[in-house]
Amino acid sequence: MSKLFCVMGKSSSGKDTIYKALLEDKGLNLNTVIPYTTRPIREGETNGTEYFFVDDLFLEEARKNQKVIESRAYHTIHGVWNYFMMDDGQLDFAKGNYIVIGTLESYRQIQKYFGEDKVVPIYVYVEDGLRLSRALERERGQRYPRYAELCRRFLADAEDFSEDKVVECRIHKRYNNIKLEDCLKEIKSDILSDTDR
Repeated sequence: MSKLFCVMGKSSSGKDTIYKALLEDKGLNLNTVIPYTTRPIREGETNGTEYFFVDDLFLEEARKNQKVIESRAYHTIHGVWNYFMMDDGQLDFAKGNYIVIGTLESYRQIQKYFGEDKVVPIYVYVEDGLRLSRALERERGQRYPRYAELCRRFLADAEDFSEDKVVECRIHKRYNNIKLEDCLKEIKSDILSDTDR
């Protein structure tokens, strides 16, 4: 049976790097579902690769047409940024296994939409001190660093990924991303095991 693997973790946990590595691994043969966002595009991003960058009117129309599978809004210092996944024909379980990036809340909504047997969590974990250090290093590399937004995300993650919420989502395994190669090896092994069933 085909699966949808949902990679999630706090900001700067390495989930984007892990997602890309898993997607590029030919041995896993995973398809992607590109999510949508109303936030501004960042340096190094390409529209239609990491996200489809759209405006609020697009999202409003998608909701009106009942095409939104899951959505979440973040109140940032730059305004409200929405992230969402649409029923736009990208995902077809008859064509194989899929992988997406999300949050605990998006994971819960996706699981509700498709069913528990179809959606598998990949929860990437990094200790908060190391995670903050990585976030600062990444932000310093931006042309226009947004330190206030970095701090907002860091604090929001404490609530969004609280232990109570992790337990409520019945996520039993965490992939500790101290050393990327080891973390990827463990995740790949579990994906292959899951898709062999």
